[in-house]
Amino acid sequence: MTESDTASAPDSPHPQPRERTLDARALRGLAHPLRIRLLGALRHDGPATASQLAEKLGESSGATSYHLRQLAAHGFVEDDPERGKGRERWWKAAHGGTSMRDDLRTSSDPEVRGAADLFLHEVATIHTQELSTWLGTSRDWPEDWTLSSDLSDFTLRLTAGQLRELTEKAHRLVESYYDVAHTDDEDTAQVRVHLHAFPRRSR
Repeated sequence: MTESDTASAPDSPHPQPRERTLDARALRGLAHPLRIRLLGALRHDGPATASQLAEKLGESSGATSYHLRQLAAHGFVEDDPERGKGRERWWKAAHGGTSMRDDLRTSSDPEVRGAADLFLHEVATIHTQELSTWLGTSRDWPEDWTLSSDLSDFTLRLTAGQLRELTEKAHRLVESYYDVAHTDDEDTAQVRVHLHAFPRRSR
């Protein structure tokens, strides 16, 4: 499972490492709703201060400061010394995306399984919010963007191995667009791509 945002922060001259793979300790450090949202904001929109993030997310600066420090302790965020002035502390994401080891979701440790469940449910909630925001604002975009977006679902009959193969192929296809070059006059935007693939029981 991969929860991937941007390959590098907007306007950053130093690309972030593409992905951080979570082990049990890192998962427990990240598995908090506000920490997941803070990390996503830094990945999507670039470096920010705790106060700026508090205003963006509707939280207190005390809460964002505390959870940013916790994210830093686990290696998810770091100082951005190029932007800090005086006592003003700027933060940036240390990686462009997050993936979870398969064994964390089936761990015999209930604390690890609980952290995995919280992380996955929070990611699903964020996806739902992003999709709702798009549907509510799509008329504000030019027609080309509106018609290029997609909201589709498919029902297939597959084995577990075929589902994994499909998911891995889809990931490789999306990842092939990370480093597409653009000219200055091209109309580009940050695009979010969600992939949900799961079995269901039929009657």
